[in-house]
Amino acid sequence: MALRHYEGMFVLDSGKYAQNPQGTEQAVLDFLEKCGAELVVNTPWQEGKLAYEMDGHKKGLHYLTYFKMDGSKVTELNRMCKLSDTVVRVLILEHEPKLFNLMIDHLSNRDESEEESKEQPAEASA
Repeated sequence: MALRHYEGMFVLDSGKYAQNPQGTEQAVLDFLEKCGAELVVNTPWQEGKLAYEMDGHKKGLHYLTYFKMDGSKVTELNRMCKLSDTVVRVLILEHEPKLFNLMIDHLSNRDESEEESKEQPAEASA
């Protein structure tokens, strides 16, 4: 039962996300937890109009996750997402550990720079 490295892109119902962002994100995290995934990084990526209509949805929120999980659980995760009314579509990609770590480092640096840019205007006005 070796853990593999995955990237998960979840297209979420943007209406549900607008009403309850934390609850919508938590639904995705609960699916991962039920499958025994070890979450490394997760972040809302982009919200907007979809290129084409998916299951009656014209807009969606792309929610990006990186996690480690037993490969035999991928089918179960896909099944849970298909049965969910929160997840419109899901794409799960397996990455080599080296690429996985590079992507994690990039996202971590991106998050840190966003936090710093939010703090700078507050410091300037003080």
